[in-house]
Amino acid sequence: MMQQLQGDFDRSVDDAQAWMKEVQEQLQINDNTQGPRAALEARLRETEKICQLEPEGRVKVELVLRAAEALLSSCHEGQKPEILTRLRDIKAQWEETVTYMTHCHSRIEWVWLHWSEYLMARDEFYRWFQKMVVTLEPPVELQLGLKEKQWQLSHAQVLLHSVDNQEVLLDRLLEEAGSLFNRIGDPSVDEDAQKRMKAEYNAVKARAQDRVNLLAQVTQEHEQYQEGVDEFQLWLKAVVEKVHSCLGRNCKLTTELRLSSLQDIAKDFPRGERSLNRLEEQAAGVIKSTSPLGAEKILGELEEMRKVLEKLRVLWEEEEGRLQGLLQSRGACEQQIQQLEAELGVFRKGLQRLAQEGLEPSVKTATEDELVAHWRLCSGTRAALASEEPRVARLQTQLKELVTFPDLQPLSDGVVAAIQEYQSTWKTEQNYCELQASLGCRAALSESSRLKEQMAMLQLKTDLLGSVFGQEKAATLLEQVASSVRDRDLLHNSLLQRKSKLQSLLAQHKDFGMAFDPLQRKLLDLQARSQAEKGLQRDLPGKQAQLLRSQGLQEEGLDLGAQIEAMKPLIRGNTNHQHKVDQLSSDHQALQRSLEDLMDRCQESVQEHCTFNHRLLELQQWVTMAMQMLESHQREVHPRDAESQEAGVERLLAEVPEKEVQLSLLQALGQLVMKKSSPEGAAVVQEELRELMESWQALQLREESLLSLIRDQQLQRMEVDSGKKLVFTNNIPKEGFLINPLDPLPRRRRHDANPQEEVHGLHEDFSRLLRDFEQWLQVENSKLVRIIAMRTATAKDLRIRKTKLQELEARIPEGQHLFENLLHLRPARGLSNDLEDLRYRWMLYKSKLKDSGHLLTQSSPGELTGFQKSRRRRWRVCSLLRKACRVALPLQLLLLLLLLLIFLLPAGEEERSCALANNFARSFALMLRYDGPPPT
Repeated sequence: MMQQLQGDFDRSVDDAQAWMKEVQEQLQINDNTQGPRAALEARLRETEKICQLEPEGRVKVELVLRAAEALLSSCHEGQKPEILTRLRDIKAQWEETVTYMTHCHSRIEWVWLHWSEYLMARDEFYRWFQKMVVTLEPPVELQLGLKEKQWQLSHAQVLLHSVDNQEVLLDRLLEEAGSLFNRIGDPSVDEDAQKRMKAEYNAVKARAQDRVNLLAQVTQEHEQYQEGVDEFQLWLKAVVEKVHSCLGRNCKLTTELRLSSLQDIAKDFPRGERSLNRLEEQAAGVIKSTSPLGAEKILGELEEMRKVLEKLRVLWEEEEGRLQGLLQSRGACEQQIQQLEAELGVFRKGLQRLAQEGLEPSVKTATEDELVAHWRLCSGTRAALASEEPRVARLQTQLKELVTFPDLQPLSDGVVAAIQEYQSTWKTEQNYCELQASLGCRAALSESSRLKEQMAMLQLKTDLLGSVFGQEKAATLLEQVASSVRDRDLLHNSLLQRKSKLQSLLAQHKDFGMAFDPLQRKLLDLQARSQAEKGLQRDLPGKQAQLLRSQGLQEEGLDLGAQIEAMKPLIRGNTNHQHKVDQLSSDHQALQRSLEDLMDRCQESVQEHCTFNHRLLELQQWVTMAMQMLESHQREVHPRDAESQEAGVERLLAEVPEKEVQLSLLQALGQLVMKKSSPEGAAVVQEELRELMESWQALQLREESLLSLIRDQQLQRMEVDSGKKLVFTNNIPKEGFLINPLDPLPRRRRHDANPQEEVHGLHEDFSRLLRDFEQWLQVENSKLVRIIAMRTATAKDLRIRKTKLQELEARIPEGQHLFENLLHLRPARGLSNDLEDLRYRWMLYKSKLKDSGHLLTQSSPGELTGFQKSRRRRWRVCSLLRKACRVALPLQLLLLLLLLLIFLLPAGEEERSCALANNFARSFALMLRYDGPPPT
């Protein structure tokens, strides 16, 4: 029996040693990072397969342990030390093999990841390079003008700046290529490839610099030309102003001073001609670098300036000739003025004589002879006034001829006054004649009536006429009387029509005065009330009342317009009344437009204020309801109901984005309402918005606190359920990380620092950023492990886990930026091992996150993940050992004590010993904990 147990133990030891030797040989064959990428990938796959054989080796070691247990229970005390020694050797060899497997695979995987990152960065660089080559390949386009050339130069400078910025990336890429070449020795990253990349970059940079230099030269030439054009135009404008100051009636200078100023201006013309010729020479060079349309514009501008200069020269010549002629004709003008004054005196004396004619006696009780005499006098006066009309035209003509002569204002005023007096006398005479005609019309009507009665009586006395004159003569006389009666009837009808017309004119004059004055007063009242309603109101009731008042004003304005239209038939034929009514109608139309605008503004203001109040009330009610619901959830939070409570909170907070949009719209609408309200009303609206924003911020704080409480309870429950093997802690400090990706250096160290203090500050910044990034990476890795350990019982759990993985992936750029900041601040020497270790852990984390995403998305709801399956297989393997321990409890305790003593022996070795990390002092399961730099 003893020999059989010894044989089983020897065979298990030999099998385990043979297996470990074979594995080590295979690892030695693949333990090489040199060569092309395909070979490296093949070695990576081989080492991965070798790592997958670890459970097989563990089984062989467990068989050795089981055989050793049986042998130790049956052997003598003297044989036990030898058996324990062989067992310790097997254990040490097994740990060495596992460590070698992990290190070999990790080293090859790290190099492969490093190579992949380099290839991605190189591809990105070449994509930028190709884009820049395509951009710089076409020749420089001709532009329209100076502004377009400046834009083109700015764009070229931006391209050059982009090229300069890529130099840092290229240096980093070349550095990574050199580091990678030392590890893999591949020709794709050797020195020739690096020099080729540098040469291609230098060529692109030189091309961009040449383009900037060319465009700068073109722009400078155009700027110099434009400065010359501006200077010439300023000179030309000043000359034009000087010439115009010597022209026109507003000039207060004498003729001699005008001539002197024009002669001074003539001296500047040669200088302007030289400047224009110089501009034309510069334009020839500018046109070569300008588009055809821009060249046409430049030529047109030069031609226009030359035309202005020529016109100015011609105007100067004409004005100079005119002034010289004016000096020569001054004597003749003075003689014409004397003649005009004499003729004006004669004309005014004639007007005074006509005005003193006897036109004042009353004509209401005048006799027929007096009326005839007055009529003849009126006709004679009108004839005299008509004969003076050519003299008036002659006076106006002479005055127009002398209008350019200075100091003519008194004479001009006299001529104008005489003409006005003539027109007034003519109108007075015409009105007097019309009055005479109306009075004469009344007298003629009475005389016609008397004559009709006499003729009727004469026709009744036919017998008497026959006895006196004879039958024949009486018949002839009666025929003449009948003819006269007919003529009288026609004349009488004409007089009646004229009387009716005169009476209508008088009635219209009286009716217009009675109708026009109330309408004008009402219009002025409406204008004053409309002006008073243009003020801003405080609140919505005030705006609504203003809208009602505006509607009332508009109705009154429409009523006023109808009254004005009804009055227009009363003013036909009267020019003065027509002008007044037209002016009143124009003012009414302007008032009506003003009232329409006022009503539109009031309606818009009321509508906006109503909408604001409605939306404000809705949002306030929702915020109050949400606050109450969150408070009820926070008071009733229980660990068992955390998931349902979190779901309820998430359903409530799903409405938050929509409400945020409504809040922003409400703020914009509030600004419009404040602009259309009085200062007091604007203050009220602003206070309402402020209170709403405070309620919104309180709601956000309550939301964050409730979600944090629910998640903390979930984490505590998960830690309790996962047992002692998986204990995760949240190491995020309360104040948060002190890393700013956009500003890695503190501002206080940027200035006022000597070189030694600056170096010391950079070292402190690097150490601080290193610690913060390690802490950030540790937190992210803990989150990833927690997500992997989650159990997906339903499709909702799977979606939650997928969402959390996406959140981790979304923070990868942030970590990459922080790591790049570390690379920029790394010191020249020292701390390189820590940085390389951090780089290795960062790459492993990204690879692990990527693989976890693929693995977890392939698993169905309710199915165990790959990590959980491997843990379950490991648990099944260890179940046999637990059964054996239950059979012999004392032996189990003794064996455990011996194993603890054995594995605590390497505790005195150096800090980064793999033997220290791989023992039972740190864990109750076989696992690898490695904190040093990547093995090379």
